[in-house]
Amino acid sequence: MNKKEFRTLDEQVAILSNKGLSISNPEKVKDILFRENYFFINGYRSLFYTKDRKFINGTTFDELYSLFLFDRNLRNIIFKYILVFENNIKSIISYQMSKKYGYMEKDYLNPRNFTRDMKEKRRVEDVINKMKRQIRINGEKHTATFHYITKYHYIPLWILVKVLSFGLINELFGILKEEDQNEIADFYKLSSEDLKVYLSLLSNYRNLCAHEDIVYEHKTQSLINDTIYHEKLNIPKNDMGEYTKGKNDLFALIIILKQVLQADRFKDFISEIEKCFDLFNMNVNTISIDKLYDKMGFPNNYMDIIDIKGGLNE
Repeated sequence: MNKKEFRTLDEQVAILSNKGLSISNPEKVKDILFRENYFFINGYRSLFYTKDRKFINGTTFDELYSLFLFDRNLRNIIFKYILVFENNIKSIISYQMSKKYGYMEKDYLNPRNFTRDMKEKRRVEDVINKMKRQIRINGEKHTATFHYITKYHYIPLWILVKVLSFGLINELFGILKEEDQNEIADFYKLSSEDLKVYLSLLSNYRNLCAHEDIVYEHKTQSLINDTIYHEKLNIPKNDMGEYTKGKNDLFALIIILKQVLQADRFKDFISEIEKCFDLFNMNVNTISIDKLYDKMGFPNNYMDIIDIKGGLNE
C-alpha cells in the first residue's frame, strides 16, 4: 500500500505543476496552499482534468482556486437558506405537536404521540431518548432553555427545538403519526412522503455545508420524485425515461427549496447563486460554464424556475 507522506509547500507546488497546472507565482500559490490546505484545493481538480489525469492544457492555479472559492460561496448561500427552512420546519412541528399533545416534556414526549407501528417501536424510543438527552445536556447551556428550566421547571417544545439538530428534527418527523405528518406536509403543499425525502436531502446538504465539504458535485443516495419543475424546464430524459438532472444532485436541492421557501426568499436565493456563476465565468477560461452546470445537474435555463408557479405561497 502506498503511503501518503508529508509534502512541503515546494513539493506541493511541484506536484501540481507536474500535473500540467500553470503556476505563474509560486510564492502566492504556496501562501494559498498553506492557508487553505493543499488537500482541499486539490479536491477540485476533476473538473479541469483530462482522461489521463492531467490538467487541461492552459489551466492555471487561479482557475482551480476560483472553483474552490466558488464552492465556498455556494456553500455559504445554501447553508443560509437551509437555515431559513430549518427554523421554519422546527416552528411548524413544535406548534402542531404542542397544540395537540401539550407543552411539557412529559406530554409531548409521550410515546403514545408517535407512530404505533410496532416495527418502529425501537426507533421511537431512540428519538425520544435523544431529545431527553438534549434537555439534560443543553438545558442549562442556552439562554432560552435555561430560563424555562429555572423559572418554570420544564422546557416547551417550541423552545427545545432551538437546541435540536436538523438531523434530529428529520428523525422526529419520521416517527410522527401519519395524520400529523400529513398536516405538516400540507403547509408546504407536499405529500408527507415527499417531505420525508426532502428533509433527508436537506439534512445531508446542511451537514456538507457545515463541515465545508465539496458541495457543487455532490450527489445523494435518495432521489426526489419527478416534479412540475422537471417538466417545465424541459430537463432531458435517458433511455429509461428518467430525468437526467434534478433528481439527486444540487439542482434537486434547488427544486426542494423552491417548494419550501417563500417566493421572495427563493428569488433572493437564486439571484445569489447566479452571482456565483457570473464570478466563476469571469475568472475561468479553460472550461465553459456549461461544464460546471452539467457537473452540478443544472439545466442552462435554471433561472426560469423562479417564474414557474407551484412553490410556497404561489
